[in-house]
Amino acid sequence: MNVNYPNGKRYIPTDAAITKTTNRSKNESYSNRGMTLEEDLNITNEYYREKKIAVVHKKPTPVQIVQVDYPMRSAAVIKEAYFKQASTTDYNGVYKGKYIDFEAKETQNSSSFPLKNFHEHQIRHMEEVLHQGGICFVILRFSKQEQVYFLEAKNLLRFWERMKTGGRKSITKAEIEQHGCYIPLGFQARIDYIKVLNTLYQLS
Repeated sequence: MNVNYPNGKRYIPTDAAITKTTNRSKNESYSNRGMTLEEDLNITNEYYREKKIAVVHKKPTPVQIVQVDYPMRSAAVIKEAYFKQASTTDYNGVYKGKYIDFEAKETQNSSSFPLKNFHEHQIRHMEEVLHQGGICFVILRFSKQEQVYFLEAKNLLRFWERMKTGGRKSITKAEIEQHGCYIPLGFQARIDYIKVLNTLYQLS
């Protein structure tokens, strides 16, 4: 099956993408390096659900099917499809009766986080979640240093507005350190963002 991006380019699975589709052994150490941010968060969310701490899921990437073959009357084979641009954020769920919603992004840049990694519709979605009283944030990963930060959406929106009014097009790492919270990599809860929520919103 051919799967393409919205610009028409062919989607070619990376080693990381292939790895994600295989079943991991329960005995495999979660301390292994080289995992993507998505993999780490999926492991974290699975741990939260198993321990009945929180229920958080990754939203599926929407796909538009453009060509289907019917080799048999009872079977259909998708021959060509396109990834559609997601209209909201990556993850949502509930924790202690609170709706939580967040986006996860990573960068190879060592000194700043480019705001081009976010899309206008994601920013608007975050504003809507905040307006309804939900908890909204972003998880940012500096891949080269293996460093992960929690940044509240309200702070991201300030930096976004700064860019829209002619300011810099990225958030410096110093700004993220000042306004965000560093999340050290753990064992089972690889990226334990619930600890940050407990501190910031007094949910513990």
